[in-house]
Amino acid sequence: MNNWLNTPSNATLNSRQSDLPDLALAWAGTTLAFSLSSIGGNLSLVMTPVFLSILAIASVVCGLGFVLHELAHRVVARSYGAEAHFIADKRMLGLSLLIALAGAFLAAPGAVWYRGMLSKAQNGKIALAGPVSNFVLSLIFFLTISVLLLSGQLANTPDWLQRLCYMGFTLNAWLGLFNMIPAGPFDGAKVFAWNKIVFAVTIAVGLVLVFVLQNETVLSTLYALASGLLR
Repeated sequence: MNNWLNTPSNATLNSRQSDLPDLALAWAGTTLAFSLSSIGGNLSLVMTPVFLSILAIASVVCGLGFVLHELAHRVVARSYGAEAHFIADKRMLGLSLLIALAGAFLAAPGAVWYRGMLSKAQNGKIALAGPVSNFVLSLIFFLTISVLLLSGQLANTPDWLQRLCYMGFTLNAWLGLFNMIPAGPFDGAKVFAWNKIVFAVTIAVGLVLVFVLQNETVLSTLYALASGLLR
């Protein structure tokens, strides 16, 4: 998703040598913000086993969801010959942490900025790459949960791994769908401007991942099916 507050200058883009420091900062900040929001911003719980467990799981889930989303933008942009860099937004990271202390989560740690002679279709595909990466991750986590259930191995799977898979499934689905909002700085705006059919299909996939597969009836059916197969 493009950052709508701090547009980097040409001098900033020209001076870029590596995106790794900014990616690491954004990864760490997003992980901490998500973890703090998960405990309602209650600082008395920080350093407790519960919080440290959430922090460890969030570092994987948020890291994968955020970093792969941004790298997908960058890879596709560069494949079209554009210059593309991820630039962290320290002000938005700070705001994310403040909001997390109120028990809410906002993921706006920065964005991939690119420049070059690009068509509307190329811009649309660059934007689409981010949400698609989240949907693919969400589906992988969902399939992992399903395989563990249907194979009867869920009970033997560590609790932390179960939570990681479920969090990865739900968070990535929401992140992908959220970024498909067809307005403002969101990825969905460029996808919608490029191809409305692609936009509609992508939204449909996101809605299924968020509102169908996360429905308690679907999860209960999986449990029931697994129980029947294992008798």
